Amino acid sequence: MKTFSDRWRQLEWDDIRLRINSKTAADVERALAAKQLTRDDMMALLSPAAANYLEPLAQRAQRLTRQRFGNTVSFYVPLYLSNLCANDCTYCGFSMSNRIKRKTLDAAEIARECAAIRNLGFEHLLLVTGEHQGKVGMDYFRQHLPAIRSQFASLHMEVQPLATEEYAELKTLGLDGVMVYQETYHESMYAQHHLKGKKQDFFWRLDTPDRLGAAGIDKIGLGALIGLSDSWRVDCFIVAEHLLWLQQRYWRSRYSVSFPRLRPCAGGIEPASLMDERQLVQTICAFRLLAPEVELSLSTRESPWFRDRVIPLAINNVSAFSKTPARRLRRRSFRSSSNLPRTTIAALKRSPARWPPAACSRYGKTGIAGWDALRKPHDVQCKRLIILRACTRDEKRRLARPTPFFYSALVSSGR
Repeated sequence: MKTFSDRWRQLEWDDIRLRINSKTAADVERALAAKQLTRDDMMALLSPAAANYLEPLAQRAQRLTRQRFGNTVSFYVPLYLSNLCANDCTYCGFSMSNRIKRKTLDAAEIARECAAIRNLGFEHLLLVTGEHQGKVGMDYFRQHLPAIRSQFASLHMEVQPLATEEYAELKTLGLDGVMVYQETYHESMYAQHHLKGKKQDFFWRLDTPDRLGAAGIDKIGLGALIGLSDSWRVDCFIVAEHLLWLQQRYWRSRYSVSFPRLRPCAGGIEPASLMDERQLVQTICAFRLLAPEVELSLSTRESPWFRDRVIPLAINNVSAFSKTPARRLRRRSFRSSSNLPRTTIAALKRSPARWPPAACSRYGKTGIAGWDALRKPHDVQCKRLIILRACTRDEKRRLARPTPFFYSALVSSGR
């Protein structure tokens, strides 16, 4: 087998779903006791049967996170260079069929944005674009990456899939990592949601992480858009399969996994399968047990209340903003942009004794309201205040207020 698509062809969606749903409490207990998870163990931890074991699952996930990463959470900032896109996807606000204002930042605008982000104290940057190879492709990246890279400690991208030699060239220009999400690993459902453009090619996207590994990219980000297919459990399991495949073959690269849930957007769709917050915690913790060394990221589109309680469990990488500056609109992102700064400040001010416990059994009994109990002190958890490396005293003052669309506007406003 040369790429993950070869392994993917051996996987049967319905068979995986049946195996996951057939796991028992005994299977879950065996997985929780295992030093190294097998694929069957991962199925058990993603199964409905694991819902009753959230407390021990989260406790072990938190211990593994502390052993590997300590009390550290890193913030990165997404900089949207362009919302031009040549694809038509049913769930995406950038889709070419959506009538929105389009904008691509030029060199001067990029310089202003980078200076503003640096002034906020952040060192890690994620460049994001729509997928438009003609206008926002390699020529554009060659022109701007060197200047951007010189200002930041690390530079990552979330753009259209590229060829191996193109990734190798971007590495020489300073690229550290690439985030590429398959959206869903179900081929026919993938086709239903990707109507036009290069993104219609399921296998070109599926093998992108292999090309990244072959090009020697240091960090590769994986994930599925939870809710796009009819079974989020199967999609998440195949993400795990994908991760294990890559780790075995491209062991020099580091990996991260994200857990974006399908949200409403302009011209968007409703989720085909629903994952609630409790199930999201279950999935995040399962991945921590499967791969203790992998970075796990949480979307800023989750509510601040939820993020405050989940980050101490297993999350070590968080986006500091969720905005689309390329539009030049002051419209806020869904549930995210005005809330995260307050969450950041809350994290900085939180007493070490007030970090939430690994989980709360009452959560399973009383629903989300059960986590209100987590506001009480828990001396046994997190003896030291979490270190937010990217944050500065001056940043705390600025982040305490709602931010305008451009980072440069945030700084020039004197807030």
